Formats: sequence, C-alpha cells, structure tokens
Amino acid sequence: MSKMEVVNTLGRRKSAVARIYVSEGKGNITVNKREMKEYFPAETLQYIVLQPLNLLEVSEKYDIKVNLNGGGPKGQAEALRLAITRALMEIDPESRTQLKAAGFVTRDPREVERKKPGQPKARKRFQFSKR
Repeated sequence: MSKMEVVNTLGRRKSAVARIYVSEGKGNITVNKREMKEYFPAETLQYIVLQPLNLLEVSEKYDIKVNLNGGGPKGQAEALRLAITRALMEIDPESRTQLKAAGFVTRDPREVERKKPGQPKARKRFQFSKR
C-alpha cells in the first residue's frame, strides 16, 4: 500500500453518531480531541471499539480521529465500532467476509420506542381499576 489517503466513514447506533478519519499511523485513536482510553475508561467499551481492528490484526497500522456525539457510552462505542468496520472495508474490500462473520457490518436498528399518551412509558399501562 503506497501513501494512503484519509478514509472518512460514519457509524450510528441508537442516537449516537461517530464520524471518523482513518489515516496510516501507529494505532492512536483520538475521540473528541481526547485519548480513547481517557474517553472510554471502561475496559469493555475499549474492547468493543477495538474489536474490528484486533480481528484483522491491524490495530497498530492506523491512526483514527473520531467526532462522537449523541447517545450514551455504550451506544457511542458501538457506533464507533461500525464506523471503524466501514473504514476497514473501504481500505481493503477483501476483509468484508471476516468482519461480516463477526457481525460488525450490520447497523443495529434498535431504537428507543416513543412514549404514548395515556401511558406512563412506551408499553407500560396505568393500573386498570374496574371500579
């Protein structure tokens, strides 16, 4: 691979949106101008973010700049995972089969259901009283 241009992709999950810029480097991941380990202190979330890179064994090859907004920590981590997966597929289309088998390619479509009027939550009902 000669000089690689910056690859830009987007990942979403729940209400979180991750916009990333992948360039060749040493494996630094910067999230909202902070170190990834600082932004996601939880080991599990760091693991989620690094899954596609570790699967293809390229975690030391790319530098990733991330703009993350919306959602909570878990949704953000999963949005970032999807964005990284899409970037890796753009860089090397061959890797798609591996990533697909691991289940990283599919956008998780589950969203919060809206609250309905006359109910305390989306599905929960107020207690029914016959008299």
